[in-house]
Amino acid sequence: MTDQSLNPNQKDKLLFTPGPLTTSETVKQAMLRDLGSRDTEFIHAVWEVRHRLVKLSGASEADYTAIIIQGSGTFGVESVIGSTIPPNGKLLVVINGAYGRRIAQIASVLKIDHTELVFAENQAPTPEAVRAALAADPHITDVAVIHCETTTGIINPVEAIGAVVKEFDCCYIVDAMSSFGAVPLDMQAANIDFLVSSANKCIEGVPGFSFAIARRLTLAASRGFARSLSLDLLAQWEGLEETGQFRFTPPTHAILAYYQALQELEAEGGIEARGARYRSNYETCLAGMQQLGFKPYLDPQNRGYIITSFHYPDHPNFNFKKFYENLSDKGYVIYPGKLSKVNCFRIGHVGRIGPADVNGLLVAIRSALAEMQITLS
Repeated sequence: MTDQSLNPNQKDKLLFTPGPLTTSETVKQAMLRDLGSRDTEFIHAVWEVRHRLVKLSGASEADYTAIIIQGSGTFGVESVIGSTIPPNGKLLVVINGAYGRRIAQIASVLKIDHTELVFAENQAPTPEAVRAALAADPHITDVAVIHCETTTGIINPVEAIGAVVKEFDCCYIVDAMSSFGAVPLDMQAANIDFLVSSANKCIEGVPGFSFAIARRLTLAASRGFARSLSLDLLAQWEGLEETGQFRFTPPTHAILAYYQALQELEAEGGIEARGARYRSNYETCLAGMQQLGFKPYLDPQNRGYIITSFHYPDHPNFNFKKFYENLSDKGYVIYPGKLSKVNCFRIGHVGRIGPADVNGLLVAIRSALAEMQITLS
């Protein structure tokens, strides 16, 4: 790829966030149509999206299926947690960031029996610790973990954890919100029963829906478990299978945009090619930020290429709100931190951006530091 911006005529600010993110003009244009939710063309688009999602997961359609859920990624996670854990089941939540904590919060609100296996936010969970937790509590029926914990950008070893979960014959739930479509993962090989992601992440669609890729046998066994009408995963799947339609009003424009985004992912070269572009964005960003004097939060072995957390500079003139607004005025949007105990901000490497766009951000950051009279060693 040549060092040119992917957005030469971009009028919107460039989003260096984990989603919503910068999208292509053609994805935006795909939303400029009004299709009825029962229109044959729309039903075909829904079928194509579901078919392509299973293919991207590396799973067999004989064994897995995709279910679209109206609402953000958290809606999708809550749909799976609330629909598939048995009434007398118990969930083990593996936590090393805010999004693992959110799963535990969902379980609490739904009054699902659960236990937490907590790691530091800069530490990846270990399969050995998961094995010990499962061995110590035979009541655990389900395990949930985050693939890319967007709090820090750390990539958790979901494949190795999946092998342990299989040993104990538990259901395995993976939140792949910020990784699906850019970080290779064979969910069948990883023994994943339910993988959850959303439209406005690495596939480069727009917000409006989430989805679950589900093992058919595990999904079928969940009948009667749902704790919600609108987020009943099995009922949603049965409606899509029987008529191709949603039980309640679907986000038609967002689905049309996603269909276009999936075709653009394929044209780019699939998950490997997209991941390579994002990795290039990450490497360009990391090198530039370190040259400017910023320090990444995670140790090198734990860093992923989706989003990177940087410590606040140790300088009396640094104020994140002013820093953020300065960059925003220059056309670049970064992300606040979400760590519980450390002051950090985050820069995303995903979306319709390339290394030239990253270099533009670095120029803006250098300028912002100068305007704030900040010199970093």
